[in-house]
Amino acid sequence: PQLNAQLEGWLSQVQSTKRPARAIIAPHAGYTYCGSCAAHAYKQVDPNITRKIFILGPSHHVPLSRCALSSVDIYRTPLYDLRIDQKIYGELWKTGMFERMSLQTDEDEHSIEMHLPYTAKAMESHKDEFTIIPVLVGALSESKEQEFGKLFSKYLADPSNLFVVSSDFCHWGQRFRYSYYDESQGEIYRSIEHLDKMGMSIIEQLDPVSFSNYLKKYHNTICGRHPIGVLLNAINELQKNGMNMSFSFLNYAQSSQCRNWQDSSVSYAAGALMVH
Repeated sequence: PQLNAQLEGWLSQVQSTKRPARAIIAPHAGYTYCGSCAAHAYKQVDPNITRKIFILGPSHHVPLSRCALSSVDIYRTPLYDLRIDQKIYGELWKTGMFERMSLQTDEDEHSIEMHLPYTAKAMESHKDEFTIIPVLVGALSESKEQEFGKLFSKYLADPSNLFVVSSDFCHWGQRFRYSYYDESQGEIYRSIEHLDKMGMSIIEQLDPVSFSNYLKKYHNTICGRHPIGVLLNAINELQKNGMNMSFSFLNYAQSSQCRNWQDSSVSYAAGALMVH
């Protein structure tokens, strides 16, 4: 009940301006930090048309050079159980591009897990009518991001599918071994915001190459950079075939405001992809 009330509270404070979203980018930290930010993305989901939800999350705990699929049939949430789509899993498995994650990896990884209650909440009115396709995304090379983008593009083309891309933005501070600071922006937290928003505007341009170049230049610690890369490449593939899409970020937040070198923070962003 407590979780349900929290999710309802955050969702009730947000407008649905980009509905129906075909894909969303949303954070995966503890809800106390990023629950209100994530609501801006989930509010754009239309449960009336969505039937399959692909959840792409980065691997935090195991080295993975490809993508991995879960070995279970059901993910339980405090709201209700989510069924994994074994038919689509079969199609993906047949490509030979995937491995299986162990149960331990699955249970340790929060990047997919944190999206399950929000997915359940957003889809509540059609809870027996949809399946999920969780995919753990490894540290992919640019060419692998392209390959997976191509593979997922045919699923992204279907209006009854939704892609949830799991990512936080800048992890700043000594404990993250990242302390980029552009003094011209003022306080440290302003510099972090400027850096994140640079990356966000490149994502909005839907250009995977520019996004890769941005990461090479600034090394911004965006933990979901590979899932984002896969999404951008999938979009790119569909644009080549004449599909017209736009991505907009709807919210940006930081866990705290860094003012000195001892501080640390994680940034969060929520956005939605529309097909026109």
